[in-house]
Parts: sequence; structure tokens; C-alpha cells
Amino acid sequence: MKPLPEIKVHPDRPALDNRPLAKRVGLIVLATDHTTEPDFRRMVASEPIGVYVARIPYANPTTPRNLRKMQPALTAGAALILPDEPLDAICYSCTSASVVIGDAEIEAAIQAAKPGIPVVTPPMAGVRGLNAFGVRRISILTPYTVETSRPMATYFAERGFDIASFTCLGFEDDREMARIPPAALVDLARQATHPQAEGLFVSCTALRAALAVPGMEQAIGRPVVTSNQATAWNCLRLCGDETQYPEFGRLMTFSLGR
Repeated sequence: MKPLPEIKVHPDRPALDNRPLAKRVGLIVLATDHTTEPDFRRMVASEPIGVYVARIPYANPTTPRNLRKMQPALTAGAALILPDEPLDAICYSCTSASVVIGDAEIEAAIQAAKPGIPVVTPPMAGVRGLNAFGVRRISILTPYTVETSRPMATYFAERGFDIASFTCLGFEDDREMARIPPAALVDLARQATHPQAEGLFVSCTALRAALAVPGMEQAIGRPVVTSNQATAWNCLRLCGDETQYPEFGRLMTFSLGR
């Protein structure tokens, strides 16, 4: 073996950028999640926007009781995302758990680790998306059981929406929900949308529904808002990105305040 060369310290350190990327989005996902990261990589991540992910414990089946069990892990999960550094937005990516735990409780748990950072949940973003379209009478489609869907109906009704119809698919495992083909969701959207509904909300961050939004909107002739599409839109706008992305549905052409 030849003698190793002397290792020298360069006399001048390069100047540092303020941040590696201009904007930062934190993402808290379930340990079992197959869908949110690919969706955010597709819809949110870019040269100026970084997406930084933490996973928290979760075990199926998807029941209100199991969903509530995630609440204590939210603060620790948020703390693991770029510790001691600010974010521009942070999203907890579980629609059904957000409804069961409550938006305010989730915001408090996350801001205990990331004070002052805007918190986004899928149902919160879904409400903002539906409001952007100005629709009040809606249909809702979920992959859950009736037990897990019931709090979702209450959540939207309490926020002033008239629920014309509510359809669930009866799944208990979010890993199976992720395997529903996007093309099948287009047909399900057509069947689930009430004739008098002004729009459709498709719940669940496990569903690959964001890929199906243009097809669903064409099939039903009305606006469609899905969990991951809505949170991606909300996070983009909080980062100051007002670019229109019609390939991800009509919602992605709106400003947050519309």
C-alpha cells in the first residue's frame, strides 16, 4: 500500500447560501403510507421547493380508535423535520385521523415542535378547495368503512356543506386503499356523484386519486377536490408558488384566497 497523501484544509471556505432550497414543506405521513410522498414529489417538490418527510407509527385497521393513537406522535414527528430550522408549511397527511383528532388539536401538537409554522390537514385543505370553487352541495367518496366515514360527514356538515350523497368502499387497510387503480376511481366518482351535487370531495391520502382528478372532472362535469391534491395546492400557495398546474385538476389553477 502506497503512503497516503497529506490531507490539507483549504484556506478559504466558500460563501454559503441562506438555504439549500428557497422554500421548505414539512410532511408527516403514516408509517404505512405508499402514496403521499410520490404525490408531493410530483405536485410540490421543485428546484425552489423542498419536501422533507417524517413517518410516524400507525397500525391498521383504519378505525377511529387506531387513528386517534397517532396524536401523541405528532409533536415528535414534527420535531424530526429539519430540527431547529423554520418551514414554510407543514402537512399532516391523514384525512380520517385529522377529522377524528381535530384540526386544532393537530395544529397544537405540531406547533409545539414547530411554533408559528402554518399547519395543513387534508380535510382543512379540502374545505378551502371546495370554497375556492364556491360549491356548497357536495358528494363525498371515501375508501373507508361506515364507522370511519361517519366523522367525515359530520366534519363537512359542520362547516356548512350540504351533503347530497356519501359513498364509502368499506376498506379497513390503507395499504389496500393505495392499490385501487386511478382509472377505477374515475368510474367510482361517476357513480358516487349525486345529480344535484355541485362538486365531489374524494377523501384519503392513501388513494392515488390526485392522478385521477382530470378524468374524474371530465366524467362528472363538476369540480373534484381530493385529499393530496388539496394539501399540495395549499402548501404550494403557502410557499408563494402561484403557478397554475391544470394537469392536476382545476383546483391547481386557483389562488388560495379565491
